Amino acid sequence: MSQPESLSLTDLLKAGAGVGRAIGMMGASLALDDFSNATSLGGYFDALEGRSIVLMAGDQLKTAAALIELDGWARRIVLCPPDLESKHWGAVIRDAEADAIVYGGDDPPPQGVDVAILAPCVLPLQPRAASTVRRFATEWVLLTSGTTGDPKMVVHTLATLTGAITRSAPQALVQNWATFYDIRRYGGLQIFLRAIAGRGSLTLRNAGETVDDFLIRAGVAGVTHISGTPSHWRLVLMNAAARRMDPEYVRLSGEIADSSVLNALAALYPRARVAHAFASTEAGVGFEVEDGQAGFPAAYLGERDNGAALKVVDGSLAIRSGRTALRYLGQSAPILRDAESFVDTGDMIELRGDRGYFVGRRGGIINVGGAKVNPEEVEAVINMHAGVHASLVKARRNPITGALVAADVVLNEGVIEAPGLKDEIIAACARQLAPYKVPALVRFVPTLAVTPSGKLARNG
Repeated sequence: MSQPESLSLTDLLKAGAGVGRAIGMMGASLALDDFSNATSLGGYFDALEGRSIVLMAGDQLKTAAALIELDGWARRIVLCPPDLESKHWGAVIRDAEADAIVYGGDDPPPQGVDVAILAPCVLPLQPRAASTVRRFATEWVLLTSGTTGDPKMVVHTLATLTGAITRSAPQALVQNWATFYDIRRYGGLQIFLRAIAGRGSLTLRNAGETVDDFLIRAGVAGVTHISGTPSHWRLVLMNAAARRMDPEYVRLSGEIADSSVLNALAALYPRARVAHAFASTEAGVGFEVEDGQAGFPAAYLGERDNGAALKVVDGSLAIRSGRTALRYLGQSAPILRDAESFVDTGDMIELRGDRGYFVGRRGGIINVGGAKVNPEEVEAVINMHAGVHASLVKARRNPITGALVAADVVLNEGVIEAPGLKDEIIAACARQLAPYKVPALVRFVPTLAVTPSGKLARNG
């Protein structure tokens, strides 16, 4: 039997008990103090001890309840995102050696799966008489969002997931968190854990809930700390309800945070600390930047006081720390760490003076006649134009060079597609970028598609 870590989610809840904390969604709420003597798993709870569990709980509130109850109780929890396709279930169950599935109580159990236990997760919580001893150092397994094939399964523990979280002292100010992320993905899970480890509550966004409704709920809930991707925040900046909340801390992650969005958020929320963080499912939380500028100080590279080490290898950021994942799970899983325990993030870095800048993903490079173009670098320049709200740069096939740089651009509200505006944008790029990086084509579009995780949809 695995030995439990020093703290479980149940322990963290006990440390912050008695102040009325809750996890809230539209139309529903989960009181965190109730877990001392209640359960969402009914009579199945005892049977789930020591199991490898695939968690398909149906919604974020049930997922939160199941995670709180199962950490330290289950041997392994596989956290399935809401868009996991059924064609991948078999591989996930096989590679996780799963013998139980926890599913949303209002949803039918997954069909065609072979596990010993199918346990419904049901809210509201029901009374449970006996307290339990947490006996396991539970493995938390997150799925990456690949474009082809089965998702990779990334193994963490509660210790690696909470390594970047400073637990609030009893006298600390309450941090009421909200996030645009879904807690079944790494970015949202980080905020869920920050809320559990702190002394405040958590506001989550319902599937399909409009941005303005979510912002209004966040304001009513007294949210002080809130996170999302730069794409999420660009939607906020276009929304009149943005001023319905007055946060102390605004966090961006998941995509490159360029100067345009950082400056706009600083102007919108003048009393807030606006920070952008680098994190990934495999590498964990790397660092946070709070100086209001794009990129990060080059001094972050090397060995850091917090035990982390960062370096650039062949242009890509590599990280070693106690917050990185342990390994990939599965029969044919690749090696996650190199011989020195560094995780290659695949995020490309360019050093300019005393600062490092993210310029894109290794796999997203556009090849223009043999020269490499990172789309995000071009987008950062386009987004600085006063009339531009957001942009997406992509390749357009060309019989001579193989590809040309093309840009879809969303204009700010009230900006007219005046003659010459496209030329202005192209000229701005020409002043700051090498000629082969300058868009040959600019198209104005009403919106840009985003993925379920809140990032710009760069494929298809």
